[in-house]
Amino acid sequence: MNKKLMKTSLVAAVAAATFGMSQANAAEYNFTFAHVLIEDTPNGKAALRFKEEVEENSDGRISIQVLPAAQVGGDVEIIEQIQMGLVDIGIPPTATLGNFEERLQILDLPFLISDYDTMVELLDGDVGREILDTLDDQNMYGVNFWGAGFRHMTNNERPIETPEDLEAIRMRTMQAPIIISTYEHFDANATAMAFTEVYNGLQQGVVSGQENPLANIYTMRFHEVQDYLSLTSHAYHAYAAVMNTDSWNSLPEDLQEVMLDAFESGRTASRELTLEDEKDILASLEESEIEINEITDEAREAFVEASIPIHEEYEDVVTTELLHKVYDVVGIEY
Repeated sequence: MNKKLMKTSLVAAVAAATFGMSQANAAEYNFTFAHVLIEDTPNGKAALRFKEEVEENSDGRISIQVLPAAQVGGDVEIIEQIQMGLVDIGIPPTATLGNFEERLQILDLPFLISDYDTMVELLDGDVGREILDTLDDQNMYGVNFWGAGFRHMTNNERPIETPEDLEAIRMRTMQAPIIISTYEHFDANATAMAFTEVYNGLQQGVVSGQENPLANIYTMRFHEVQDYLSLTSHAYHAYAAVMNTDSWNSLPEDLQEVMLDAFESGRTASRELTLEDEKDILASLEESEIEINEITDEAREAFVEASIPIHEEYEDVVTTELLHKVYDVVGIEY
């Protein structure tokens, strides 16, 4: 599809989705918020909370139309639409944003973030702010990081207990170079695929495995078409809350404060709902037919060792300076 036709199609899609809102709403500012998640996920719910808080605290001066479940395309398409101003707000995964700003990939290096507290310190601190600021040149204002928990691996071949267990498994990955590279280093066959296509891809055998946080695995019913779930916690699944730069700059300072407060509330909700949901989800999965395993401390050390070449490969891409700042926060020696 050529760029002119694509842009025309995207305009039509967003216009159709927002027609009712624009006709009925007399707000001064009408923004669209697009994402690929279904509304029952923690981040889907957080997006709705964000909308409610913005509209209430702006006294109706801002209206937010949330477009969930990939209504206007996958993550790559949503990012492109935000850059073009066809969509105003999104929460794309950091790994996918790496296609547009390479330094964003730093957060998806395998076994970089060891636990929840380290994640908060990194993403919500000065280094996290520096990473978000790299989006300035991409016509996006990076606001903060929402999240869906740590990613785990599922597949139909065998339990993943060591790096060697991934050999030759056809793993679906996000459309992200660093994720593809990670599985290639682990000798798996990486296949990039849009999130909305994964269930059918697993069901039809196009791919035999995938990675996602528990909320996405459960709400998308991947466990129905997978035999094994390995709790690897190999990367934190961060969503960067971003806004089209012109849309952000169109707001007066008082309404920017309203938006920032709501983005903070969205971030908190996304993380708290994820933590709450994961306990129930794991209990439900344990009652399903999928076989669940945890990796041992010894196996984790083997994964960390096997991940070193991936970190080295991407050092120049994300810059040595930024990588060392991240290492300092997460406690990795260099």
